[in-house]
Amino acid sequence: MDEINADPASVTKAENDGEGTPQTADEAPAAGKSHARGGDHHDVSAGPSASGHGHEAVAHVGVTGAGSAGAVPTGAPHFVAPSYYLRPVSSRAAPSVSGAAAAAGSASGPGPGSGPASGSRPGTRQAGQMSSPLDREQIEGLRAIRAFLKVRTSYDVLPLSYRLIVFDTSLLVKKSLNIITQQQIVSAPLWDSRTSTFAGLLTTSDYINVVQYYWQNPDALAQIDQFKLNSLRDIERAIGAAPIESVYINPHKPLYEACRRMLESRARRIPLVDVDDETGRQMVVSVVTQYRILKFVSVNVKETQSLKKPLRDLNVGTYTNVATATMDTPVMDVIHQLVKLSISSVPILDKDGTVLNVFEAVDVIALIKGGDYDNLNLSVGKALEKRSEDFPGIYTCTLNDRLDTIFDTIRKSRVHRLVVIDEANQLKGLLSLSDILDYTLNSPLGDADEKDTGRAVR
Repeated sequence: MDEINADPASVTKAENDGEGTPQTADEAPAAGKSHARGGDHHDVSAGPSASGHGHEAVAHVGVTGAGSAGAVPTGAPHFVAPSYYLRPVSSRAAPSVSGAAAAAGSASGPGPGSGPASGSRPGTRQAGQMSSPLDREQIEGLRAIRAFLKVRTSYDVLPLSYRLIVFDTSLLVKKSLNIITQQQIVSAPLWDSRTSTFAGLLTTSDYINVVQYYWQNPDALAQIDQFKLNSLRDIERAIGAAPIESVYINPHKPLYEACRRMLESRARRIPLVDVDDETGRQMVVSVVTQYRILKFVSVNVKETQSLKKPLRDLNVGTYTNVATATMDTPVMDVIHQLVKLSISSVPILDKDGTVLNVFEAVDVIALIKGGDYDNLNLSVGKALEKRSEDFPGIYTCTLNDRLDTIFDTIRKSRVHRLVVIDEANQLKGLLSLSDILDYTLNSPLGDADEKDTGRAVR
């Protein structure tokens, strides 16, 4: 596959993509592309790296939580907080810090286990109430973001140089897992070489389905090692899981349409599939994530600074029935919650309800790499010790925080969700990038623009 370079146009490229623990995901800026077919893994030299873009000098305010139980490792990345409440949480008391960074603290929540978080979902302005200048400014900010997304394409979001890894459907599941872990990615497009067509998007959810199948059929481990990617549908059928994600979009389509299609999928990302003018065959261009799109918006749309209404006045986020676990919870119990609730993370609490960490779907990949399914017998605490020491920690905000500061945080840091707490550090809920994107696209504007912004099925 040839390297695809996006036209810089008149926008600033948003670099440093990723999701969860891995440093990069899907379209990592790098000098090369990889295409794995039938068990082979080839690295192809490409153009210059785009690593020099999108960086700025900033002051360090705090230190992120570590990958295991929360101890801060030497040399851990620093967190840049534009707001007092947008800070990482670690399981151990951080060194005393003066100023706004004091109490880099822990979010409290309901008792260990799964249950509703305290408080209810924030409401929105009642119909018939007069709009305030703050409301109008918020609407103008949303309108500007949507207008921007409608005149840009997915090509505009791509970095000048990037790496794309595509798996052929004849590749062994075990080999694909090795490549996923080696390359520090969390998903890969699938390609059917028999028909020369795009065959779906492989994500952590598909590996979790394999884990579920193994758990239900422990004597089938030898068989699992021989499974190919094109047999994943058989596994999904056996456990009653949804099939591999198949949503994609042409990269020439407006970015607004790509966002809407993404909200219809379960993957929080969308493959870009073009058609070769000469052969008429499909070709996979890249994969665009919610993080990359929201960062692209934060870099290029100054009106994000108009989103000054606090979260408590917005209908965005999850505030009831938030699943939780403890450090002693068996990993498989958490995996069952991820599958049952179709979620990508579970907050980990101590006996007092203090948030210690978050177990993410991508953590499952680290546990089963090399085909070592024995790690599934570990507790959550032991499992999190297998994280890389550069795990960036978790981020928190309160219902008093606003989307302008959250967009600013997305611009500066790799953020994929925020734990919502109150001033007493009690767990209120979770705010994901899906929630932010959904609100940005679907929140009513109170005018004719609403006719094309019906909520997508998620």
